[in-house]
Amino acid sequence: MASTSRTQADVNRTAVLARLGARGNASRADLARELNLSPALLTQLTRDLLREGLIEELEQSSSNGGRPARLLGLVSRNFTALGVKVAPDHVAMVEVGIDGEVVRSVTRPFEAVSPLATSTLVELVTQFIAEGTGTRVLGVGVGLPGNVAEQGVGIVDSTQLGWNQVPLGEILRRALNLPVVVENNVNALSAAERLYGQGRQHDDVLVVTVGNGVGAGLIAGGVLVRGRAGGAGDLGHVPVREDGPLCQCGNRGCLEAVIGQAALVNDARSIRLIGTAETIDDLRALADAGNAGAAEIFGNAGHVFGRALAGAINLFDPAIVVLLGEGVQAWPHWAPTFERALRSALVPGKRGTPVVVESWQDDRWAQGAAALVLATPFDADGVAGEQGRLVRERMVASAEATA
Repeated sequence: MASTSRTQADVNRTAVLARLGARGNASRADLARELNLSPALLTQLTRDLLREGLIEELEQSSSNGGRPARLLGLVSRNFTALGVKVAPDHVAMVEVGIDGEVVRSVTRPFEAVSPLATSTLVELVTQFIAEGTGTRVLGVGVGLPGNVAEQGVGIVDSTQLGWNQVPLGEILRRALNLPVVVENNVNALSAAERLYGQGRQHDDVLVVTVGNGVGAGLIAGGVLVRGRAGGAGDLGHVPVREDGPLCQCGNRGCLEAVIGQAALVNDARSIRLIGTAETIDDLRALADAGNAGAAEIFGNAGHVFGRALAGAINLFDPAIVVLLGEGVQAWPHWAPTFERALRSALVPGKRGTPVVVESWQDDRWAQGAAALVLATPFDADGVAGEQGRLVRERMVASAEATA
């Protein structure tokens, strides 16, 4: 329980910095109200941040007759974090401010299966840093599909990328001379939702992504659940069809082997609805144009997905489900069958669980990875290891240089 309380405080401290960075100076009362924190807790959080030299007390705000409130502000905004999303065929990179907003972004082609993949990744990130804004970079967060036992170590196992025990964290740290944290991409996205998204208002959130794969990030009691080796939330590998199609993990009938984008494209090609050179975008365009066969493929996927997600909701009992990813671009064609299958498979007490579908841009993955860096200065549980301490030192140094 103590560990959970410390981690919750870490998130809240980061949220205070993000709020001050996003909307400027604020009183303690304003911060407590907007972040849904008790005045006593907010006072303790700001006391810690003042002692650490990250925020400062400023002029008093105007009053309507009561005692004027003293405003709080950031000591320095002169630092950013980099986020890198690694996919099998491309890399998306963003630079974000303390408020989590994207300052700049870029996407580059990438071949994860290439023997030179890690060297190419180093070159791409190095170039992105060199083209930067000139602010102080706190560190680099990397999100990718796969298992990462420890963020601060960053050894990667990924069937999607074809990587086995790749020491990505060490490689990037040595080349960039910056703190680097590495995490499963859905976990990283969940961290961003907890800090900046709809998850900010809830302590128990299920973040689910659908696209090339299917993944889930679980926030329980305000804390991201990583599991024994960072592999919690592997929803895409829940078996849904006995003797179903072969999954990239080697098993048959996994959820993502049935409803992932590659599976939907294969289904469409098998009935000659699209050609061998056409993609999920072409299949979606057919459905948008009213093609019944294309709509049926998405509809079948929505049904299977709805039942699988109902199982996860029944198991974890989240206050809200946030659904996003590349696949939501076709959500109008998933939604009718998904909603019916979901609600009918939920137990009565959970049938009202809200499912929020967010719009999607590819740099959201990378923004999630950058959020890992912004959270590490307050990583009391040591998930980021030595990297959290190094990020914090850089943040304090940036503040002192500005003072």
